[in-house]
Amino acid sequence: MRGEDSLRILVPTEGESLPLMDINTCEAMEDQEKEFFGIRADNRMFDRYWRLTETEDTVPRGELSRPTSIRATNRIRIVDFVLNSKMAAGDTLQDLVKDGVFEAGFPLHKGEEHLKKKWARWRSMFQRQPISDIRDYFGEKVALYFAWLGWYTYMLVPAAVIGLIVFLSGFSQFEASQISKEICKAHDIYMCPRGDHNRRFQRLSDTCAYAKLTHLFDNEGTVLFAIFMALWATVFLELWKRERARVVLQWELYGWDEDQEEMALGLISCPDHQPQLHQHSYLRSTVILLLSLLMICLMIGMAHVLVVYRVLAAALFNSALPFLGEQVTTAVVVSGALVHYVIILIMTKINKYVALKLCDFEKPRTFSERESKFTIKFFTLQFFAHFSSLIYIAFILGRINGHPGKTVRLAGLWKLEECHLSGCMMDLFVQMAIIMGLKQTLSNCVEYLKPWLAHKCRSLRAPSQDPELGHWQRNYRLNPVYTFSLFNEFMEMMIQYGFTTIFVAAFPLAPLLALFSNLVEIRLDAIKMVRLQRRLVPRKAKDIGTWLQVLEIIGVLAVIANGMVIAFTSEFIPRVVYKYRYGPCRRGAQSEVDCFTGYVNHSLSVFYTKDFQDPAKIEGWENVTECRYRDYFSAQDSNFSEQQWFLLAIRLAFLILFEHVALCIKLIAAWFVPDVPQSVKNEVLKKKYQRLEEKSCSPKSTDV
Repeated sequence: MRGEDSLRILVPTEGESLPLMDINTCEAMEDQEKEFFGIRADNRMFDRYWRLTETEDTVPRGELSRPTSIRATNRIRIVDFVLNSKMAAGDTLQDLVKDGVFEAGFPLHKGEEHLKKKWARWRSMFQRQPISDIRDYFGEKVALYFAWLGWYTYMLVPAAVIGLIVFLSGFSQFEASQISKEICKAHDIYMCPRGDHNRRFQRLSDTCAYAKLTHLFDNEGTVLFAIFMALWATVFLELWKRERARVVLQWELYGWDEDQEEMALGLISCPDHQPQLHQHSYLRSTVILLLSLLMICLMIGMAHVLVVYRVLAAALFNSALPFLGEQVTTAVVVSGALVHYVIILIMTKINKYVALKLCDFEKPRTFSERESKFTIKFFTLQFFAHFSSLIYIAFILGRINGHPGKTVRLAGLWKLEECHLSGCMMDLFVQMAIIMGLKQTLSNCVEYLKPWLAHKCRSLRAPSQDPELGHWQRNYRLNPVYTFSLFNEFMEMMIQYGFTTIFVAAFPLAPLLALFSNLVEIRLDAIKMVRLQRRLVPRKAKDIGTWLQVLEIIGVLAVIANGMVIAFTSEFIPRVVYKYRYGPCRRGAQSEVDCFTGYVNHSLSVFYTKDFQDPAKIEGWENVTECRYRDYFSAQDSNFSEQQWFLLAIRLAFLILFEHVALCIKLIAAWFVPDVPQSVKNEVLKKKYQRLEEKSCSPKSTDV
């Protein structure tokens, strides 16, 4: 920051009464390139604010004097409020920064050594977080974020263990599964060509390895694990609410009201301050709704772009990379997931810009209201950006492309993509593994290396350090922080929580990956905040705000999505229906034969090769009279068979039953585990009684 004029905003003119008059000193120091201004506030300034830095419970009755000391976080917060209040000329510090008068304004790191030793280092990864120390240095909002993240990581342990057990249970049947055995021995069953890149018949036995791998995450334990995760999500939230209640009671913020404090600070800053009243415009809300729907349609359009890419990539890989052979489908799935990841990175920046503009147009009343509205809009857009392709693979892929002899083509040229021969669960598993793996590894590396390299480069380019300005210069060279710096960390965790719960039926290892990622994420965020970034302006909070409602919405979506995955994507329902209606055990279990004997032949439809429009283009067509494909069509007229309609009815019945049972379990768990512990309720009750008792014993009571 430079120029003498920049100092004038700190000196009020005659007759003015501004809070800045209470600021005792403004130190101006200059190095070779920058001029630094440091504000040190006198304790007299806080006489006006001290009641607003503590809750009513901590103010003794009849005592009107200021407390002996005010916490450093409250001092920083109050000074920041004063600096960003409207001056006589209508400028705030933020306005002056935007106009280029100042380059930046930030509180200094001071007394962070204990956090560096106890918390902000990699070797402390498995140690308990010092939440109270975090609160004393960064304020309640940051402390609650790390308290929630630590609790989430702790609760992931049972989910990760059970998910790993479900996954490993598939290994116990890796060789013993009757279905896998039949697929591996089906040398005389030929599968119909699935795309233009594969114009030849393929033996079903060639998919033996994929069939065994699919059984690792598509087995009977998947259903139980999906129900368990629905229960886990509810118990996690309920136990977090209890933990939060204990923490904020310990911090004496249980009855704290952010709106009331903002209004009080405004009144003290300006006696003529008037609160912004609640307003609602149906026209503005309609415009925001339409624009939000337009963006959601764009997100869905991105999924269609991926569909087009996968269709074109299949044709390109087949012609340009003939050595891939039968692995073209796998290559298309993997490359499609990578393209989706790149699209997510691009759309994240676009979504943030659009959400901010929508919030500006909506004109929220306060900063907390602005943050809440921005959270809802940004998360909605991010949800569709991350999960649109997964929804397509889980519920649309391979279901709209017709059947052999009558296929649906893109622009009349390219045949739509089909699921892998082992089923769509394999495609969904691969997509989940790649997207979540990249999000947890590559994104974390970038999140750490980017500020680390930026700080190193800034330090190397800096001139020699002035002994008097050394501390200020070190803080200036740290990476800047923004209003939504903490918001970005919350959003990252919400998306991860969605991956961990919404499609967990297709990827039971998701909780395990999330657990490992969170152990790194906690220390990564700690190192960034303490060592690599300028100090955040502390903010008070008594909960995680709108993010709690986001978590509850994700929990409901997880029940719906997992129910649909089990019902329509996995082979669980067809296997159960075959076992009890069509298989050898339909009249009772038989010890000498497996209940799934004949399932593979039953689940494949027949198509006569003579009915192909141009069979001569298919390699080896003269030696094959019929081929098979996954579905339940009649071989005579290619219409749905009786089994298909019966199976569809069972799928819908299972979906309704599963969702109702899972939601009932969630409601029972929410009722069974109270949000607030009885000890907290009793402590609050005691404080209320003490205040009433003091009022009743007050000598100023009026006789009636």
